[in-house]
Amino acid sequence: MSFIYTNITQLADSFRPRFRAGAIALFFAIVSSVGFSSASVASDAPAIAAAANIKFAIDEIAIRFQQQTGLALRISYGSSGNFVTQIQHGAPFEMMLSADEEYIERLHQAGFTQNDGVVYAIGRLALAAPKKSPLILDPELVGLTQLIADGKVSRFAIANPDHAPYGERAREVLKAKGLWDALQSKLILGENASQAAQFTISGSTQGGIVPLSLVLTPEFTKRGNYVVIPDSLYQPLNQRMALMPNASETAERFYQYMQSPDAQEVLSQFGFNLPKPAVKKAD
Repeated sequence: MSFIYTNITQLADSFRPRFRAGAIALFFAIVSSVGFSSASVASDAPAIAAAANIKFAIDEIAIRFQQQTGLALRISYGSSGNFVTQIQHGAPFEMMLSADEEYIERLHQAGFTQNDGVVYAIGRLALAAPKKSPLILDPELVGLTQLIADGKVSRFAIANPDHAPYGERAREVLKAKGLWDALQSKLILGENASQAAQFTISGSTQGGIVPLSLVLTPEFTKRGNYVVIPDSLYQPLNQRMALMPNASETAERFYQYMQSPDAQEVLSQFGFNLPKPAVKKAD
């Protein structure tokens, strides 16, 4: 395999000491289960920054791309906000797949992308909990409301809303249901959406609000349950991608491949809604 996950250590180090070792073990079990390899990667393989919520879908898409083209990729996963900061400070990424279009727009306005990019997927949220959690899952969060009222919520996980779009939308959902104030002191913030999902099923929380794309994996469903949160409770998660001015031919080919029916099939399998095809203007 010719692509690698480049920030495993960074994410693992960010686990807080109060979380039991099993949570860290689970994290590495999930990473290793998808078949990443540290085998040598071609020196000209483009560095791709990808939002953590799309990790499992991009893993599969990257495999298909490599099989069809023979071209290597180097993919890093993390929070969109952190990637923006890294790119603005000179990180040599050639392409970014954001969890929300706001971050690509910010980079474009500052001259860090070739253009304003394209929406490649529309993200969705899920309410999730460990299998032994007392939280009763339902789309309207009635069970969570009751658990809070009973004083049985001590920890609840979301991604950090300051730089993770899925954290921002989780906050919107909680505010829409009048639960934000009651939960603020009990929140466990993941550095990104992937870490929030780990916290959610670590056994140290009663549950969390995380990307649907991360809870559809067998690794998650073995340890947790989930229910899809209605899209009407939060602003659309239009996931946008763009190429950087230094993008190589390989990065450009992957950018086009992300818009292909093959890639869209994978995105659908991981719970994403797909953007409507662009309407071409008449000449």
